[in-house]
Amino acid sequence: MASGRNNKLVGQTGEYLVAAELSRRGLIATTFTGNVPHYDIIVSDEIGRHASVQVKAGRLGSWQFGNISLFCEIVFENKRQIITTVKAAPVQRLIFVFAKIGDEPSQDRFYVLTWSELQELVISKYADLLLRNNGTRPRKWDSLHVAVKEKVLFPYRDNWQVIHDNLA
Repeated sequence: MASGRNNKLVGQTGEYLVAAELSRRGLIATTFTGNVPHYDIIVSDEIGRHASVQVKAGRLGSWQFGNISLFCEIVFENKRQIITTVKAAPVQRLIFVFAKIGDEPSQDRFYVLTWSELQELVISKYADLLLRNNGTRPRKWDSLHVAVKEKVLFPYRDNWQVIHDNLA
């Protein structure tokens, strides 16, 4: 069973690995060790353009977000859920990096995508779940839980260019 300390170590490891990878790519990366809402790293290039990076680190290949309402509004019609308004990113130029921490450094994997790409992916998967179940969550009708599995992130593996493309 995962402990709070172990979860904190995995998160911290992910942040530092992402910061190191960004540094290898010629960018300045400053971590905040979980003390800033919405992002973990500010990344900047040599002329001062910058972007915010949210790191989601894990060992299992699935990342929990807790609640779909981070990405969109949900309204209930009896026990049915209806996706309504799509939400704006909490900060401009927000990039997500999912870090799959392996047992050995050579086993680490990174998936890099923009807020809007992640939002589209999460909402699409959630909508598919609702569609398959007539608008009702199968186990707990009022659950808003959402997770991202590694297999849906494969197209974004090592997509570090997205960070350079979003510096402003």
